[in-house]
Amino acid sequence: MTGHHRTPVTVVGLGSMGSALAEAFIGAGHPVTVWNRTPAKAAPLVAKGAEHARSADEASGLVITCLTTYDDTLAVLGPAAATLDGRALVTLNSGSPAGAREMAAWADGHGARYLDGAIKNVPSAVGAESTLLYYSGDRAVFDEFLQTLRVMGGDTVYLGAAPDLAALYEMAVGGTLLPALVGFFQGTAPLQARGLEAASMVRFSVKWFEMINSILPVFAQEIDSGDYSDPASSVNLFLAGAAHDEELGTEANLDVEWHKGFHDLLRRAVDAGHGDHSISALTEVLRTPAPGA
Repeated sequence: MTGHHRTPVTVVGLGSMGSALAEAFIGAGHPVTVWNRTPAKAAPLVAKGAEHARSADEASGLVITCLTTYDDTLAVLGPAAATLDGRALVTLNSGSPAGAREMAAWADGHGARYLDGAIKNVPSAVGAESTLLYYSGDRAVFDEFLQTLRVMGGDTVYLGAAPDLAALYEMAVGGTLLPALVGFFQGTAPLQARGLEAASMVRFSVKWFEMINSILPVFAQEIDSGDYSDPASSVNLFLAGAAHDEELGTEANLDVEWHKGFHDLLRRAVDAGHGDHSISALTEVLRTPAPGA
C-alpha cells in the first residue's frame, strides 16, 4: 500500500513517547502532522517528512494526543475544540478513570469520536509487535482505525465501550511499577556498600520477576474465587520477614520507612483472620481503608 493511501495522522505532544509515535507513523508511510508547545521539538520529525502544524487546530486526519495528563490535553485542545466535530480523537496520557470520563464528556460535547488509550511500554518499544496498547470508548473508531493504531504496537486491545476502562486498567496494572522499582533501587544500596555493582543484581532480579509472573494467574484465581485457603505463601510467612527488612535497614544504613505501610497491611490481614491464608488475601484488606485513612 502506497503512502498516499494510508490514514493521515496528527500527533499532538512531542515528548519522548509522542516523538516515538510520530516516527513510527512516518516510518509506516502515513502522512503525519505534528504539534508541540515547544516548536523546536518538531524539527527532527519535520526533517523526516512530517508537517509542522502552527497550532493544534491545524490537525488533520486521526488526531492522537500524547500529553502528560487529561488536564494538559484539555488545555491544548480547548482552543481547537471547534475543529473536532466529527473527528476521531485518541488520547494517550496518564490519569484516573474520573479524568477519562471528564475527557470523554468534553469530546462528546464537541462532536468528537473519542477513544481513550494507554501505552504499556517505553518509547523505544513503540511499533514492536509485542508492544501493548489498550483502548476504550467508541468501538467504531477502534474498528475503523485498527490498522493505523497497530503501527504503534502490535498487541492492540479493545477493552469496551466505557470510556474510562483504559484508564482503569492503566492504574490497576501500573500500581505494581513504583513498589517494584523502589524495591530494586533499595537492593542496589547494600550491594554497593559492599563494593558490588548494581549490575550484578540484574540477572537475579529478572529471574525473581519471572517467578512473580508465573504465580500471578494463581493469585488471580484465588482472588476471583475468594478462596485463599491453599497458600503457596501465607500472610504469616510474609509478616515474619518484616523483621529482616528492618535488620537490613539498620545494617546497611538504609531508609526503609516505605516498608512500614506494607507491614501494617500484613498485620491488619492477620488481625482479620488471614494469617494462614494466601498472601493474595491482602486484596480483602485493601478493599477496606485503614481506620483514619
